[in-house]
Amino acid sequence: MPHFETHRPVPHSPDQMFDLVADVERYPEFLPLCEALVVRSRKERDGKILLIADMTVGYKAIRETFTTQVLLNKAERAIDVKYIDGPFKYLDNRWRFTPSENGGSVIDFFIDYEFKSRILGALMGSMFDRAFRMFTDAFETRASKIYA
Repeated sequence: MPHFETHRPVPHSPDQMFDLVADVERYPEFLPLCEALVVRSRKERDGKILLIADMTVGYKAIRETFTTQVLLNKAERAIDVKYIDGPFKYLDNRWRFTPSENGGSVIDFFIDYEFKSRILGALMGSMFDRAFRMFTDAFETRASKIYA
């Protein structure tokens, strides 16, 4: 099944990168394929924030919306995304932000997914694969604009 993993050094602090990725409402402004993102609920407990969010992605005439549970754990600089509903059979996404020796950070990004429909997988699969591979680039570019 399609998956992608990267470990990428960036010149920004782990806290800055965590905050950038945690700001899910801004994704439509810069993230490939993301046309809309609506946070349905937000709960805070024990220093962690749990979001339920709907993300609409599109490519040409195809639009799909899916729902995820997003756990934001700032103390551990970790973001875990679990799939709830939509066109996927499953989706698992993890972000980790660790300090690097040069004062920046290393972004660890992992995503694993499979579409429910083979037809949709054939239509959208290669585009999703390219988009997910561009996610870390998109966040790094956004960080350079915001924190430079």
